[in-house]
Amino acid sequence: MPAPAEDARGTVWLVLRAQAGDRAALEALLAHADTLLRPFATLMLRDADAADDVLQDVLLLIYRKLGTLREPRAFAAWARRTASREIFRALRRRRAHDQLHDELPPDLPDNADPPAPPDDLLQRLPQLLARVSPASRAVLALHYLDDLSLDETAAVLDLPTGTVKSRLAYGLATLRRALTEAELR
Repeated sequence: MPAPAEDARGTVWLVLRAQAGDRAALEALLAHADTLLRPFATLMLRDADAADDVLQDVLLLIYRKLGTLREPRAFAAWARRTASREIFRALRRRRAHDQLHDELPPDLPDNADPPAPPDDLLQRLPQLLARVSPASRAVLALHYLDDLSLDETAAVLDLPTGTVKSRLAYGLATLRRALTEAELR
């Protein structure tokens, strides 16, 4: 497996070549984007077929708008942002997002630190995320599974950092309640 710096340079090179019209580089870049985005899309939509549909739309958008990407090093964040927008559009169409979104608490101030998750929560996180609202699920997945900082997560989701912290706190509280209920059974 290449080192992260080598992988980043390879992605930058693919972006530049694809922007210059290299079809093979474009195909490789789209395959890389699919690999990068598929776990997030599947987790968020909870349906592999729906994830396939959304990813097809996302890859088409990446293909169409690749020429507008000014900073090739930002490809991963740009692709994630594009995917998150399309995922939330799909969730809104299914109305699941609208129903659960009302449960979110108000935003926390930017200087509030989110509570630390229990150790066992991180191992069980992928299975437990199905119990959390899509808004909190996106934050939890990007922050803990994709290892993005809160500021990077906010940039990907196009949200203020305070909103990301709020959704993270809400999601962790929901997961803790689910764990407590499971232990009581």
